Amino acid sequence: MTNPSYRALALQTVTRSVTGMSVPDARAAIGDAIARIGAQVRASRAWIGPDLRLVVLPEYALTGFPMGEPIPAWRDKAALAPDGAEYQALAEIAQDQDVHLVVNAYESDPYFPGLYFQACVILDPAGNPMLRARRLYSMYSPTPYDVWTRYLDAYGAEAVLPVAHTPIGNLAALSSEEILYPELARSLALRGAEILCHPTSEASSPRLTPKAVARRARAIENLAYVVSANSGGLTDIPIPNDSTNGGSELIDFEGRVLAQAGPGESLVAAAELDLGALRRFRARPGMGNLLARAKPALWAQEYGRHEGERPDELGDAVPERSWFVQRQRQTIERLREAKVIS
Repeated sequence: MTNPSYRALALQTVTRSVTGMSVPDARAAIGDAIARIGAQVRASRAWIGPDLRLVVLPEYALTGFPMGEPIPAWRDKAALAPDGAEYQALAEIAQDQDVHLVVNAYESDPYFPGLYFQACVILDPAGNPMLRARRLYSMYSPTPYDVWTRYLDAYGAEAVLPVAHTPIGNLAALSSEEILYPELARSLALRGAEILCHPTSEASSPRLTPKAVARRARAIENLAYVVSANSGGLTDIPIPNDSTNGGSELIDFEGRVLAQAGPGESLVAAAELDLGALRRFRARPGMGNLLARAKPALWAQEYGRHEGERPDELGDAVPERSWFVQRQRQTIERLREAKVIS
């Protein structure tokens, strides 16, 4: 399909946390979550129709997030091996339903055995992992930037900002709060991304939240669709279950909401993506073509003058959770010295 038109779904499903579980119990819970999601994808496609080609799952839908567990403990309990049984089971869902499936999970890594990373993985309808985007912005988890030199040595620069060129368009993925960083989405758009898949697990509100505002802005700035799947509740943790519940949505390349889910598990956030219309708009001269009016060279020079978080700050260490806050305090001090903040 040169200019495909098809339906995409931001599947809003409940997340059951494995925090506090033993490793065997956590692994069993992950298997149960995959089976439940598989049944929901199957039912959703039967309801929506065979033109459903893209399904985005919420952030860390298999495990929830760590609540204070040390990094090695969470790695053992909740991180998936990139070639492990859990991804194989997810691949079978993509194969069985003939969809591109976007999964967000914590992952172990053979090059960094003491750490884990959070990743968005896109599985194609044959079950192959066609994209793996490790999260670059995270407050409390390791990222590739924290071990930058070693990460580039292991995977190369092209692995950092991947875009998958597929029969249903050029797909890219951002995790959760990464939607708040315009330079990340713009970099993906400059690499050809047409659809920004956004697994998230965020505070929901009837009013526009910062991430909801950002989704609309990223869509407009980059002339891209945004398919954002939020949790349909987060259970088995002390935080009230419905704090992250609802608001999954699809945004078109002019910032219009195509579909949006209310609270609870839902397939309501589904809509048609018209790649022909997007491509015509991107090729049309005019004030609204913000992607064509970008000035990357100017901003590369300006960004290069400043310093925020530094690469390789983690070194070879396996950090305590407190390290991430300490690092941010040091960054704030550098910004104060540079008179970026007062």
